[in-house]
Amino acid sequence: MDFYGFYTGQEFEAYRFLGAQVQGDGSVVFRTFAPNAASISVIGDFNSWQGSDMHKIYDGNFWELTVPQVEVGSRYKFRITSQTGNTIDHCDPYGFGSEKRPHTASVVHSLDSYSFQDGAWMDRRGEGYQQPLNIYEVHLGSWQRKSDDPDDWYTYEELAQRLIPYVKECGYNYIELMPLAEHPCDASWGYQDTGFFSPTSRYGTPDQLRFFIDQCHQNHIGVIMDFVPVHFAVDDYALWNYDGTPLYEYPNTAVGRSEWGSCNFMHSRGEVRSFLQSAALYWLKEFHVDGLRMDAVSNLIYWQGDPGRGENRGAIQFLQTMNQGLKQRLPHALLIAEDSTSYSGVTRDVAHGGLGFDYKWDLGWMNDTLSYFQTPPQMRPQHYHKLTFSMMYFYQERYLLPLSHDEVVHGKATILQKMHGDYEEKFPQARALYCYMMAHPGKKLNFMGNEIGQFREWDESREQDWNLLRYPKHDELFRFIRDLNHLYLNHSALWQEDDREQGFRWLDCHQEERCIYAMERRSAKERLVFVFNFSNQTQDGYQLPVEGCTGLRLILSTEWEEYGGGVKRNEGFLPVLHNQVQLSLPPYSGLCLAVEGE
Repeated sequence: MDFYGFYTGQEFEAYRFLGAQVQGDGSVVFRTFAPNAASISVIGDFNSWQGSDMHKIYDGNFWELTVPQVEVGSRYKFRITSQTGNTIDHCDPYGFGSEKRPHTASVVHSLDSYSFQDGAWMDRRGEGYQQPLNIYEVHLGSWQRKSDDPDDWYTYEELAQRLIPYVKECGYNYIELMPLAEHPCDASWGYQDTGFFSPTSRYGTPDQLRFFIDQCHQNHIGVIMDFVPVHFAVDDYALWNYDGTPLYEYPNTAVGRSEWGSCNFMHSRGEVRSFLQSAALYWLKEFHVDGLRMDAVSNLIYWQGDPGRGENRGAIQFLQTMNQGLKQRLPHALLIAEDSTSYSGVTRDVAHGGLGFDYKWDLGWMNDTLSYFQTPPQMRPQHYHKLTFSMMYFYQERYLLPLSHDEVVHGKATILQKMHGDYEEKFPQARALYCYMMAHPGKKLNFMGNEIGQFREWDESREQDWNLLRYPKHDELFRFIRDLNHLYLNHSALWQEDDREQGFRWLDCHQEERCIYAMERRSAKERLVFVFNFSNQTQDGYQLPVEGCTGLRLILSTEWEEYGGGVKRNEGFLPVLHNQVQLSLPPYSGLCLAVEGE
């Protein structure tokens, strides 16, 4: 390891030096960074948990011990005594495996025990921004469960057999996994971690997770993982007060504790930066994860996420160094920011002063859009701008449109429940919402359960209500979203020019009283036109302005009978006369039409 790089926050492979390193002769070299500890011993299955003293190496801030004949799968901890004489048994910050909660030991694991078979995927992945990106966000523990037993989860291997075919059928080409780093509390959803290099043992072993990702790739499904570089769990057996002093966190609670009660990382410390950068590279390199979605980036940009408290320059520099370093090592890795602020340059290259992300969640689009669909139809003319405002700023960053887990918890109601009106009214509006989402520039993300019209808010302890598919309205919504997703994947106009102004134009955005919107998407190969009526009235005799073609062919309607609407399927040709097409638009509806005869 480059020790100077470690101390200055430039190291990206600290995990190959620290932790439990399995050797070819069956021994394991245990190393940990604990500069202020008075003494450290390794305790584990291999010494009956009695402790074997470690010794200082290099500059005295690192501790090491080689233990012969340690089996892979052995449990261990570091018994750390502070300068004040307090002794606590800690899991390994760089441990590659961990016990299933509530147990807290680390587990010896080799990085070389799995052989990936995804070479074809790895050779072609990351072909650039001009590709489709349709993400299915998943919490593995509550997508499906074996039983009501709180610990009866499917394993990574079992999920590979169940989840991958479902994702392919539904028309998603990426899965985003909510955090899989080890965490003690189920209710944290994985966002308060104790093992940043250890896949949670709830669903199996590290190699079983590698198998899951390998199978995704062999089925042409990319994998993005949520990564939490902001904070960590307060449990005293993990990173908190690791060597008897605040080693990873701030020494004071004013900035040291987050709004969630967790410990904020002290990003101005080089050792902390090297730890987090190494963890990020670890998932991308050692597990073939295709991208990382960085959680709560606004809490890195600003102190405690509050612009009024000013920028956190140390954390900003950390993001720039990490993103630039990851791109240098793995140019095709996707780096996505969850950022709710208006900070400029999130997706700009670091070389040009930006943070270096590929995409930023467009939370403004999400808030405005959901607010609009919650508004009673008679009030929507006053809120017409909520569906046009996003295009005023859209090309300042590269955006991803998220309908994520955050929108279906804490009393916010599910996506379907947010739709205004009674049971019958909600479904056509949900179909129109998703059609509008696909028509709007930006990559896409949809949380599990949204596609079946989940009515109950998400609960990490229960699986999705799959029995809803026995009800016609929910089954019709599912089939509509499935077909819409495949339409997205198969039409380059919907993704090839996402981040360029030539890929989009409004055809009509001045129909406030009628709640009609019309837009065109285009690529080098095709032009698609979308028309929406978000009022609760049929809009007859609407004259759609369209130029440079002889006609339009209908390829999708949210109101076709097979999706629960009242219109028979008809993919007919509509001639353009004098640069106009006359349409009759049902209430709460959307149309997708292909431009022909250019």
